[in-house]
Amino acid sequence: MQNNTKDIVSKYNFKFTKSLGQNFLIDDGVLKDIVKGAEVDKEDFVIEIGPGVGTLTKELLKEAKKVLAIELDSDLIPILKEELKEFPNFEIINKDVLKVDFNDLLKEEDSVKLVANLPYYVTTPIISSLLKGNHKFKSLTIMIQKEVADRIAAEPNTKEYGSLSLLVQYYCDVKVIRRVSPASFIPRPKVDSIVIRLDKLNKPRVDVKDEELFFKIIRSSFNMRRKTLWNALKGLGINKDLLGEALQNVSIDSRRRGETLSIEEFANLSNNIKELL
Repeated sequence: MQNNTKDIVSKYNFKFTKSLGQNFLIDDGVLKDIVKGAEVDKEDFVIEIGPGVGTLTKELLKEAKKVLAIELDSDLIPILKEELKEFPNFEIINKDVLKVDFNDLLKEEDSVKLVANLPYYVTTPIISSLLKGNHKFKSLTIMIQKEVADRIAAEPNTKEYGSLSLLVQYYCDVKVIRRVSPASFIPRPKVDSIVIRLDKLNKPRVDVKDEELFFKIIRSSFNMRRKTLWNALKGLGINKDLLGEALQNVSIDSRRRGETLSIEEFANLSNNIKELL
């Protein structure tokens, strides 16, 4: 398996497209750890984003009820169809994942898991879209740039903690599966990667009266990290007296910075502002 990806790339004389962020896995141990970490079984309908030449896809197909792969690069479609033709539980669609209607794809499926080696240049938009879309994924097991994984798993009062940390932790429990070195890919990326699993919570981690306001407050709090909460939130257009009253009601010092607030504190502040508006 170590050379299987290389063999397929060579067999079809496939040319990597840098703009699509294509880095294909060549490490058998990493493939097995992804499948094991995703806890895929015969009940699962698996969505794979960016299957490459299908080496991870093949391992998923052996364990899952069905694998639906979404691939943007049309040059890879015939390769995948040929290499995976022995699997009746395989389906491929040639589309940009950010334009896919997952509710239409998933229909009556009960146990849906997403597995992906995400292109680094669209990691955050994909994660945001999948979590905010209210789709019925049980989990997302994704390989992403280490820097992004650190931000996702970050706690308050750390430099990595920010809007992405709170977005993911609002919807999911986070589990780090393993680290992956650049040597595990062709071509080699310049950074280390992390396989991380996001288990969707049955309901969001905190009770929020207005999600749009909640995330707007979070984004404003981190847009200028060194600003105090007071200065960061003034730009939201909220009446200053109302903002001051809300901060006082939830016992948050206006001189604190956003990076010091827990998700519970952001929820309390958001809910109080909503009540006062």
